[in-house]
Amino acid sequence: MADKHVDRDVLNTLREVMEEAYPELLDTFLVDSDNRLRELQQTADAEVLSSVAHSFKGSSSNMGATRLAELCQELEQHARNKSPSEILKLVADIHSEFGEVRPVYEAERLRSHAH
Repeated sequence: MADKHVDRDVLNTLREVMEEAYPELLDTFLVDSDNRLRELQQTADAEVLSSVAHSFKGSSSNMGATRLAELCQELEQHARNKSPSEILKLVADIHSEFGEVRPVYEAERLRSHAH
């Protein structure tokens, strides 16, 4: 189900490279993502939106959350020229996409702690 949302190859590579630091990486991504989502929902400032979206895009991309990274990129690029309602819709899309991928990372974390 999550394959259009999460690039499993990226996760497999991260798991191999990071080894015992992998669960920590997952934790950090989940916490940072929550914080960034909150920031996106609380601001109407185009500069802040663009900056937060840029950071979020980078971490999403690094973690293989491809669709999430695309949505963040769209927000980063268009924060200055979209209407408030378009921004709200995009932030809502980012929020729901994170809702799709969160269980994948939480399951990964449980699995990696189990070893």
